[in-house]
Amino acid sequence: MEKRYFTIGMAGHIDHGKTSLTKALTNVDTDRLKEEKERQISIELGFAPLYEDNEIQISVIDVPGHERFIRQMIAGVAGIDLVVLVVAADEGVMPQTREHLDILKFLGVKNGLVAISKIDRVDEEFIELVKDDILEELSGTVFEDAPFVLVDSLSKKGIDEMKALIIQKLKEQEMRDAKGAFRLPIDQVFTIKGQGTVVRGTVYEGTVVEGQILKIMPKGLGVRARQIQVHHSPAERAFAGQRTAINLSGVSKEDVERGDVLVSSEHFLVTKTLDVAIRVVEDLEHMVKQRMPIKLHIGTAEVMGRIVFFDRNEIKEENGEILCQLRLEEEILTKRGDRFILRRPSPQETIGGGWVIDPRGDKYRFGNQTIEELEKKKVGSPKERITAALMEAKCLPLDELIKRTSLDEFTVTEKLNEKEFVFFDGKEYTLQLLINSIEEDIFDRLQDYHLLYSMKIGINKAVLLQTLQKRVPKHLLDFVIENGITNHIFNRRGQFVSIANFVPHVPKNWAKRTENLIAELKKDGLKVRSLKEYFTDAGIPGTLEADLRRFLEEEGVLVLLDAQFAYHGDVFQQAVAKLRSQTEAEFDVGAAKDVLELSRKYMIPFLEKLDSMGLTKRLENKRIWNK
Repeated sequence: MEKRYFTIGMAGHIDHGKTSLTKALTNVDTDRLKEEKERQISIELGFAPLYEDNEIQISVIDVPGHERFIRQMIAGVAGIDLVVLVVAADEGVMPQTREHLDILKFLGVKNGLVAISKIDRVDEEFIELVKDDILEELSGTVFEDAPFVLVDSLSKKGIDEMKALIIQKLKEQEMRDAKGAFRLPIDQVFTIKGQGTVVRGTVYEGTVVEGQILKIMPKGLGVRARQIQVHHSPAERAFAGQRTAINLSGVSKEDVERGDVLVSSEHFLVTKTLDVAIRVVEDLEHMVKQRMPIKLHIGTAEVMGRIVFFDRNEIKEENGEILCQLRLEEEILTKRGDRFILRRPSPQETIGGGWVIDPRGDKYRFGNQTIEELEKKKVGSPKERITAALMEAKCLPLDELIKRTSLDEFTVTEKLNEKEFVFFDGKEYTLQLLINSIEEDIFDRLQDYHLLYSMKIGINKAVLLQTLQKRVPKHLLDFVIENGITNHIFNRRGQFVSIANFVPHVPKNWAKRTENLIAELKKDGLKVRSLKEYFTDAGIPGTLEADLRRFLEEEGVLVLLDAQFAYHGDVFQQAVAKLRSQTEAEFDVGAAKDVLELSRKYMIPFLEKLDSMGLTKRLENKRIWNK
């Protein structure tokens, strides 16, 4: 089973017990700064490991609740998969609770639960009143159907139940895309003596490998991932959804800052003009005016800019989505679909939030024509919509594509004739880039397998596909493998699959000792010692013995007579030829002993081997050569 990685966030009003709850769940105090201890509030983002098994790993972010620290709160929430909204039983819903709810809505966080904390401070009747208050406040939000848990961090009431609920909900959730290009928005930068610059963040997408060459954007600085840590433990790689710290070579602490993004690909766009779709909060205190200054929070970046409307000059109240543009003072790295928050610099308040339609915004004229163009961009071109549907489902028949894209059959059929799309199995479509990606994934898995098990002809196809089937339909995987065989990328022998040019071989570090073993066995001819002695004399460990025996036997170098004795393949074949040429069509043990000059301890296993190979047939005390 392929392991999945998630990060959850604690959100809510100041002093409602987020940090205490995190500590109760994880045994980690996330308040690490002196000022935080003194003032008993969270200023920076706090992180802790919550749970890990063979299937899933979960980290926790404790985000600050105080209004002054809203920037850090947004930076933390932007990378999470599930939110725990913490509401103190003795206070109920408070101003920052509402603001955090707005932020969560605009950032598209859909999975969550509500923790009513500090329950030991109030009676059951009061808790019911708090529940009603919360339900009323959550009505119409993404949390209106979220489950409730009652907890107290000091007495540990409800902590185990809450932890179990978090694990259950995340085991049902899809992981972020680990196959795309690596992207990590940086939220912390520091130095470690003797190590150099370290950056920390939540991996948005993709995978990073120790030693990988990366870039810090938008600055364009080339770096190398010298070391990777996940929860203070060294790791060879980090995956989408994981909290990770990366020690970078080739850059100083002064060159990097929160808001920069660590990436593995040149394909991410750096921009200062974004076409966006936004929604505003329901209870705006101040009017939003044309070209007024705004503060954009996207990923971990915080950038000043101006908002530009094309169909109005101001907003006071608006329930629908508004298509507009953000023109920034500094470059940022982003892509279509990224979520963001907009805040007013002064007086400070959350205006709203939304998502990026196009990171390559242009200069447009005021008027409905521009809105129509932005609307087309928003929904995407027919080709983009077909591509998006196939990226999500991996493969679809024509009628399902028509439903998912809301396009007519003629348009869909016309676009599917282009080279980017592949028709397979006589009924479904997929993307050539997906085929290439799956093929590369299978190739990498086979390569890793061949390195570990160089003496095996390949991996069982069912085992190879087991983890891949979690995210790719089996019939598409079958097609990719068969297509790879046709194109001489893969090879198949029976149920075993390998890279096309792979030849099973003894591991290099044991090759010389194996040659010595084979030479000794051949030199001893038919009067061999026990096979175990040859392995011992050659210095080959017992852990390797079974695999090496099987490999040498499959290669014909070794012929196992029984559990004790074996002959070199050439010696055995010569003995068979000699015995056949010097005996009649029917012969007994005595005649065989005379020809090969062997005692019964060798002769009997030798003759039984001939029987098992179908060279002879035993009839009472005699054997008959098969033609």
